[in-house]
Amino acid sequence: MDKLNKLITDRWSPVAFDSRPVEYDTIHLLFEAARWAPSSMNAQPWRFIFATRDMPDYKVLLSLLSEQNQVWATTAPLLVLPLTQIISTYKNRPNRLAFYEAGMAVGNLLLQATHMGLLVHQASGYDVDRAKEELVIPTRYEPMAMMAIGYKGDVAQLPNDVAARETMDRTRMEISKFLVSGRCK
Repeated sequence: MDKLNKLITDRWSPVAFDSRPVEYDTIHLLFEAARWAPSSMNAQPWRFIFATRDMPDYKVLLSLLSEQNQVWATTAPLLVLPLTQIISTYKNRPNRLAFYEAGMAVGNLLLQATHMGLLVHQASGYDVDRAKEELVIPTRYEPMAMMAIGYKGDVAQLPNDVAARETMDRTRMEISKFLVSGRCK
């Protein structure tokens, strides 16, 4: 029997990142992986706003995160905010698959990051309305979870309560809890 792909099981969400920058060629490969995600009519309803620590918008992205998330995210050398195009350019109508397809693009990015020895922590704790305003996000797009990306860092650099998250057991719901045969009951 085949085993689950190691890229899937090795992917996790750290809170300690090394200060080593993520090279631009590596960043390009992350978004190249996202580009190859499937999408209806090849619309690719995703966009990514990114900033490395040496770019002015890094501070803007970091400031959008909740104070709790800023504690650990400040160690990440790369911040990314994925967007999904909720209004399709095809017939200018709502795209009911937008989050699904953008999620697959993010999934590809996560697997590529894991393959290259990068770690990604996604966070929903940020000010979405401020992000829309400060990053001048068009109304046809909706921000998704912010991502902190980098190489494994030293957890000792973080406060104890945050560092404890790094060593927590990774658990997942049993398949029987979400797999339904036939009709939902």
